[in-house]
Amino acid sequence: MSLEEWKKEREAAQEGDNLYEHYTLQATNGQKPLRVDKFLSNLLPFTSRSRIKNASKTGAITVNEKAVKASFKVKADDIVKLILPYPPSPELEPEDIPLNIQYEDDALLIIHKPPNMVCHPSLGHWSGTLVHGLLWHFQNLPQPKGEGEPSRPGLVHRIDRDTSGLLVIAKLEYAMAHLSKQFYDRTTDRKYYALVWGNVKEDQGTIAANVGRNDRNRKIYRAYPPDSDKGKQAVTHYTVLERFGVLTLISCKLETGRTHQIRVHMKHIGHTLFGDKEYGGDRILAGPPTNKYKQFIRNCQGIMPRQALHAKSLSFDHPISGERMNFESELPADFAGLLEKLRKRVISA
Repeated sequence: MSLEEWKKEREAAQEGDNLYEHYTLQATNGQKPLRVDKFLSNLLPFTSRSRIKNASKTGAITVNEKAVKASFKVKADDIVKLILPYPPSPELEPEDIPLNIQYEDDALLIIHKPPNMVCHPSLGHWSGTLVHGLLWHFQNLPQPKGEGEPSRPGLVHRIDRDTSGLLVIAKLEYAMAHLSKQFYDRTTDRKYYALVWGNVKEDQGTIAANVGRNDRNRKIYRAYPPDSDKGKQAVTHYTVLERFGVLTLISCKLETGRTHQIRVHMKHIGHTLFGDKEYGGDRILAGPPTNKYKQFIRNCQGIMPRQALHAKSLSFDHPISGERMNFESELPADFAGLLEKLRKRVISA
């Protein structure tokens, strides 16, 4: 694989908001037995041997669909697959940004990200991101060298700028590989709280619709039929927690983790997130056409001038101990304040 081919593959992955490299390679007919880590490093010269070895420890290298160790010998016609978190670039400057750390040990930490913070550098956000703060507070986060997109040291997953809540950060390269595979394999559990427009009829439900870029506006996403060749498979399970007439508080459990998944799925079923400017949730989408009601909603928007979405809980297996780790977070002040106001005045839809 040439450098240009590798760059194109990374660009395509970023277009799909993918944090992981995926490789499928087949040994030639004349392949003599060779360690799989050596086999991969020969064919992927821009991926370090240490990253490949760490991947083997987490089961992220398979040969003919079976997980193997780095010492496994590849033979003729074997099909080798590799999953890796994308390596960040080391060109970031640390910034003294306060972090709300909920938990920390030698392998990882749990951060409560506030709203209005971007997770990693991107167009228009080259400073003040979460990773800038991580570099200030932690000097040795996993940062394998590699050319490509802006750095994401320690970042295993992410949430939108205006979404608050829990994120797990890897402090060791092994932990990053292990956690990344858990997210890829969908063995983590994530629950979000969302306030949506309208009175959601069913107490529980499942939304299965592909999520992909909107052809008319590449900055946002849209839902496609689950059997469509557009977008990526996405499944969201929701449960109604509280009803406010024109608005409904729900809990969302992600089976997949697509960009804007909850925002797109809820809009898809006619219940756009409250305050979501990009998807029209900052408009009044339900309720009586009275000035008094409109002023009430404007006051609510003043309390929470962002989309009403919060990453409430996160569960995963600890990469070192194997113990199941479960974390819960409190709603931030704006979300909690909005719910308190709504509880005092339930309005019929």
